[in-house]
Amino acid sequence: MLYGREHEQSVVDGLLDAARAGRSGVLLLRGEAGIGKTALLDDAVARAGETFRVIRAAGVEYEAELPYAGLSLLLAPGLDRLDALPGPQRRALEAAFGLADGGAGEAGGAAEASGRAVDQPGGQQAERPTDRLLVGLATLALLAELASDQPLLCVLDDVQWLDRASLDALLLAARRFQAEGVALLLASRTGGGAGAGAAAGAAVGAGPDISSERRLGLPELEVTALAAADATRLLARRTGPDLPAAARERLLAEAAGNPLALTELPVAAGPQAHAPGGLPLTSRLLIAFHGQVTGLPAATQTLLLVAGAEERGELDVILPAAVALGVTAEHLTPAEEAGLVTVTADRRIAFRHPLLRSAILQRAPHHQKLTVHRALADALPDGDRRTWHLALAATAPDTDLADALERAAVRAERRGGHGGAAAYERAARLTPDRDGATRRLVLAAEAATEEGELARAEALADEAAGRTDSVLAHALLDQVRATAHFWRGSYPTAYRLLLDAAGTDIDPQHAARMLFQAFHTAWYAGAEPVTAVLDRLAALPLADGDPLAPLARHLPAAVLPALGRPVAPPPPVREAAEAARRAGAESPVDLVQLCGATLILGRDDETAELGAELIAEARAKGTVGVLPTLQFFLAEAELFHGRHRDAELTATEALGLARDTGQHQWVSQLTALLAYLAALDGRTDHCTDLAATALATTGPQSAAPAAGLPWAQWALALLDLGQGRAGDAADRLHTLTTGPHRHHVSATRAVPDLVEAAVRLGTPDRAAEPYERYARWAAAADRPWAEALRLRCQALLGPDELAESAYRAALDLHEPGHRPFEQARTALLYGEWLRRTRRRTDARPHLRAALETFDRLAAHPWAARARTELSATGTPAPTPAGTAQSPLTPQELQIARLAAQGLTNRDIAAQLFLSPRTVAHHLYKAYPKLNITSRTELTTVL
Repeated sequence: MLYGREHEQSVVDGLLDAARAGRSGVLLLRGEAGIGKTALLDDAVARAGETFRVIRAAGVEYEAELPYAGLSLLLAPGLDRLDALPGPQRRALEAAFGLADGGAGEAGGAAEASGRAVDQPGGQQAERPTDRLLVGLATLALLAELASDQPLLCVLDDVQWLDRASLDALLLAARRFQAEGVALLLASRTGGGAGAGAAAGAAVGAGPDISSERRLGLPELEVTALAAADATRLLARRTGPDLPAAARERLLAEAAGNPLALTELPVAAGPQAHAPGGLPLTSRLLIAFHGQVTGLPAATQTLLLVAGAEERGELDVILPAAVALGVTAEHLTPAEEAGLVTVTADRRIAFRHPLLRSAILQRAPHHQKLTVHRALADALPDGDRRTWHLALAATAPDTDLADALERAAVRAERRGGHGGAAAYERAARLTPDRDGATRRLVLAAEAATEEGELARAEALADEAAGRTDSVLAHALLDQVRATAHFWRGSYPTAYRLLLDAAGTDIDPQHAARMLFQAFHTAWYAGAEPVTAVLDRLAALPLADGDPLAPLARHLPAAVLPALGRPVAPPPPVREAAEAARRAGAESPVDLVQLCGATLILGRDDETAELGAELIAEARAKGTVGVLPTLQFFLAEAELFHGRHRDAELTATEALGLARDTGQHQWVSQLTALLAYLAALDGRTDHCTDLAATALATTGPQSAAPAAGLPWAQWALALLDLGQGRAGDAADRLHTLTTGPHRHHVSATRAVPDLVEAAVRLGTPDRAAEPYERYARWAAAADRPWAEALRLRCQALLGPDELAESAYRAALDLHEPGHRPFEQARTALLYGEWLRRTRRRTDARPHLRAALETFDRLAAHPWAARARTELSATGTPAPTPAGTAQSPLTPQELQIARLAAQGLTNRDIAAQLFLSPRTVAHHLYKAYPKLNITSRTELTTVL
């Protein structure tokens, strides 16, 4: 029975009711140790009843460095449903849990450590690591599959001790919950909750570090102390009616409404005893548990220590380890009789409370814990768990153990999980020879960077740098430091570190990868750094058969002309992509920058073609991490081709993926691009809200401006221009096109808007320098549509006697270009010019054509302007047509389009990383909006 938890029970009931109705949800219970979170989880399981399928697990301190340890326990009951998942997702989970080949299994010898870890740092592993983002999507798919027959309740306790890889996978799944019928209920300790990073300290005998907290970005419910009346009732139930009033008041004051304290302090202290003054409540509870354990037989205490050190509570491991220490199963009886532990139906030892486990581990002498870890290692089969227990038992350097830890680190990286850095670092500490230890410190620094542990990576890099004179090692450590600077927004520092590292006497392929990273970094640092990187890349002596050679040659040829450098234009990007693939480049990962490079030079058609191909390949392979980047490039290309609705669909899906996977750079960029699309059709509030979000979205450790700043500036300027605020538009556009981001795609394409705004203000000189740059870019791009926009700028800038010929030439070039929005804007400007020169009859057909296009594209501000101009010629403008926008949301339209192509719900779900039930839910909502009743009608209406 729970006292005083009616509100918490009501909130949990709401979560369960939603799951019963087919809606998924998540709730995180937060509170101090002993506040009743576990009791609320137990109560939720009871209230779910037989209606729900229930799966349950808990984070364990010792498993915090073992990738996917917690997730594998939670999903173990559903592994028989893996075959129902799409192939890439099924394989991702199998690899993560060690159920299939691919380097993810625990078993294996030195051959599994092939690649970077045994050869040299910085190389490419023999096989592509599992995409950790795909593991999260696979988790969602498996949860949805488990909920297909009945609602699913997932219960996860002690999230503060969950390994990072498991937590990331569950968070990704939770953020994409829609209509699966899944209720995810989590509990995490605060005010003394141990983060996963603290577990290593706890494991070697320091006791659990319970000082840090992690905010998870989920709906939360703070579980607070019981009210006085409820605390009194609970204490009375525990102690009975004979407790003296003074003792009762003292216990109530000491417990401060904490249910565990109300339950345990009376038993430990007795009615007349006094707890140590001034100690935090958690410490008093630990002391209380110490007292309960101390009274047990010595053999029972040893057995409890073995159970506490064995992270999963498995009797089949605990008992053999205990036997080696002279303890048998019979010695568990006193602990069971005292209610300290229970043995579950699946042969696991469960402690009455996690603090009891902590107390047992904390009170044991260090030498005894070393002995226990050695016994547990001897009881486990070969694999990562055995290796970690051996590491925890080690007291001196050990070559074989260090090698085993390195192999464990390699497996952690291949399965896409965190934990590689910890394993490499521990291996370094156990490596007898200085050079070998230094090499592993370099690997640990690289792995920490991959895991987002920037401060740890820099500390490891500094330590390793002081131990070696190796040129390659120092270059790789500078790459680690550069990555940390990049994510903090220190782009010039990151760029310089990478450029200097690539300029040392290292292998050209290492240098090429550093220069590709430097190109990305330099893009945010300015045009001059970009040019310097590309010059270095073009001069790199890569062999013809090197997988990176086609990319290293294409990138400078594609970008330098756009920056004003007269070099020969590159061949079509498809040739570079195919050459790279033939040479062994990893597709689509290694080909992403090609998509962006083609946009820089105005080859939008090539971006659209290659981008769509690489996106399809990424979906098929499950390479989820690159999708937001590729979809951003594709959405840009679709926008520039006037396919505004397609661009919105692409960007909206990409934004969801970027948010769910924590890719802050692309969240900002995609949000800003959607703001631009909102500006096109005059959704003022939506545009400004999106732009504000884009500008506020930076990485958690970044001090730099948001990555979406250029697109956001252009979006707000276009909104101003469309609504007649030429002054505001000119100010924004002048800043954009003359500032440090003037080489960005959005800044280059915004120059014609600056020219129009400046001319309307009567200050054409403000656009003179950007126009000259744009004219050089248009010549280098050598695309009819780019020349058409340059001619439109020329017509606006004058002289007036050349305006008509420029407008006519621009319209001729627009005609085959399939860019309806820009063609309509040119026609509008030409029509306005004709009307001003009193040639109203000549103006009408151009204004009418512009109006028809704007109406079709739902570009409402521009349609209103064209309608006003047409009316001013003396011809009544047609009544505004109904919106061309679909009544469906972007996700509904995307799903409906795929269904119209004949794909099943399961096919659509696999492609969009949703559950089949979510797909069905969106189709059910779409049918009435389209005035249809069945799937077969979709082809007609769409």
